[in-house]
Amino acid sequence: MGNLRALSCFILLILVVFTTARPKSGPDQKCKSGPVDLVFLIDSSRSVRPHEFETMRKFMIDILNTLDIGPDSTRVGVVQYSSQVRNEFSLKTHSKLENMVKAINEIVPLAQGTMTGLAIRYLMNEAFSPGQGDRPKVPNVAVIVTDGRPQDRVAEVATEAREKGIEIYAVGVARADMTSLRAMASPPFEDHVFLVERFDLIHQFGLQFQDKLCGIDLCSESEHGCEHLCESTPGSYICHCLPGYRLNADGKTCSAIDLCAEGKHDCQQICISSPGSFTCDCNRGHQLNDDEKTCSPIDLCTEGKHGCEQVCVYMGPGVFTCECNEGYRLNEDEKTCSPIDLCAEGKHDCEQVCVNMGPGIFTCDCNKGYRLNEDEKSCSAIDLCAEGKHDCEQICVSAPGVFTCDCNKGFKLNRDKRTCTNMDMCNTVKHGCEYQCVNTPGSYHCICPEGQLLQEDGKTCGTCKSSNIDLVLLIDGSKSVRPQNFELVKKFVNQVVDSLDVSARGTRVGLVQYSSRVRTEFPLSMYHTAEDIKAAVLKVDYMEKGTMTGLALKHMLENSFSEAEGARPASHNIPRVGLVFTDGRSQDDISEYAKKAKEAGITMYAVGVGKAVEDELREIASDPVEKHFYYTTDFSAINTIAENLKLNVCPAESQGEVEVKDPCACENLVEFQQATMNSLDQLTQKLASMAARLEQLENQLLSRK
Repeated sequence: MGNLRALSCFILLILVVFTTARPKSGPDQKCKSGPVDLVFLIDSSRSVRPHEFETMRKFMIDILNTLDIGPDSTRVGVVQYSSQVRNEFSLKTHSKLENMVKAINEIVPLAQGTMTGLAIRYLMNEAFSPGQGDRPKVPNVAVIVTDGRPQDRVAEVATEAREKGIEIYAVGVARADMTSLRAMASPPFEDHVFLVERFDLIHQFGLQFQDKLCGIDLCSESEHGCEHLCESTPGSYICHCLPGYRLNADGKTCSAIDLCAEGKHDCQQICISSPGSFTCDCNRGHQLNDDEKTCSPIDLCTEGKHGCEQVCVYMGPGVFTCECNEGYRLNEDEKTCSPIDLCAEGKHDCEQVCVNMGPGIFTCDCNKGYRLNEDEKSCSAIDLCAEGKHDCEQICVSAPGVFTCDCNKGFKLNRDKRTCTNMDMCNTVKHGCEYQCVNTPGSYHCICPEGQLLQEDGKTCGTCKSSNIDLVLLIDGSKSVRPQNFELVKKFVNQVVDSLDVSARGTRVGLVQYSSRVRTEFPLSMYHTAEDIKAAVLKVDYMEKGTMTGLALKHMLENSFSEAEGARPASHNIPRVGLVFTDGRSQDDISEYAKKAKEAGITMYAVGVGKAVEDELREIASDPVEKHFYYTTDFSAINTIAENLKLNVCPAESQGEVEVKDPCACENLVEFQQATMNSLDQLTQKLASMAARLEQLENQLLSRK
């Protein structure tokens, strides 16, 4: 009876609410909530007693009586659950109230467990599906009635259902868990969560639910607390946010959606955020493409957005530098270019003339009389004489690109400046020959009678003893000689000098010291008296180090006997004599220059002391070797060599005493015969010369007549 009395009170309260909250157009006035798809999800687990289930059945029927049931207004479905889920009727099953009431009264409880999560998933996937009568753009409202704690998880599936737009009211009775109810219900919880102690008090939810469902605009008639927007729903309201904002967990306040910060954008480089939206931008040097998302590097060179006069060089997005074509240089403004005149700037390697051929280009040329070499830089004088591009009969004298003709000695240049006429030098000039003048092509030379030698002046004759020579002494200054012995060597040199007739027109003496290198102490041209030479010898410093005899011979041949160092021309027939003094084996090869010296007409003497190698001394000495090779074991004995050494070229004085020969010996007879023939030849030449001279005098006498 208590339950019946409670239900009666519930019905009366509903009637009171509807008569006070809505226009009173008649006793059958229905709740005009607008189109709603409403599904009751009722717990029929074994903990719900039969009379409690009957109260729940009556609760649903009472609510239905207040609704405007119809296919275009309110649709209702009922689903019961325990350990399984059973759809009693769907949103499309009944379109009339009486059919719904009949179906509710025929529900048989399942009386098993409490799988609330499973039931909510069915509600989301099946009950509110188009196939079960769910309408698009019509509010989905679910009322879940349970009396216990769920035996499965409900929070996740309830959240998913709410996100799909299902507004959930959670009604708990007796043993229901408030935490689970809040996990299932939609916010705000004060409007969607109800917990009563007994099933007979469930009508309290019915009253509040009817108020929310039946047209009361809670957005306008209550302090809803929505920060941005409030949307009325049947019997409730939902807070919304302006575009670009999202609803916070409290269901009322809003936070700006920063899509950039959340990475919910597809900008390639820079994302610029505004609430709920974004725009894309690009890093410096890039520009936004037409898709307004991706970026492309800005090539200012390709786009012509630069001020370079000649060449724009892309250095990276939005960056460039200017350069110039070959032959130009960049000006200080770093944009314009100026032509490079390499000739004017001296930046060329032309030997004579630089010809500017354009910006940064030049070619080399030569002055008149010169031609450009293959390296196209240096010039060589055009030697028309050497190239045979002349018509001189005898001598061509070259200057760059030009030439003049001349004649050999004894000839004179004709008026055509090209050809020459022979001159009888002996008869036409004052030759000055003491004994005899002998014509040679374009010149002449003097000869002396047998037993006499032509003197340095090339004209007079003298005895062998008074003949002059050009003498160069090569002395070993190596480390093995030792300082005290080197002083003995200098005394040896001065002894040799004492035996010579030293003068500018007589004998000339030069001195070379060698060790690991070669040093000219004084050349042939420096001193002209024996006293000056000996004084210079005493001042010579000891070199020490190695023994490069081959190098010394080379120096003597190429330098010491040159006219530049005082040697008299070969045409003067002055004998050239070289004397090598050494105390040991040479550290280089002597063969080449010993041979070349003798081939050049130099009479070579070799003097060895101590560890001097005999084979080397013999190779240096002229033939006959026995007359040009001397050796002693001790430095103290070299003065004896100096006394016996005769350096002039007279055979009778080369070894001190004149050799007595047997006149009857065969070889001596031959030698005498040859000497006699030579004398006769000289007399014949002299007679011929005298005859020519007499003929010349006769011609002169005839011309005077």
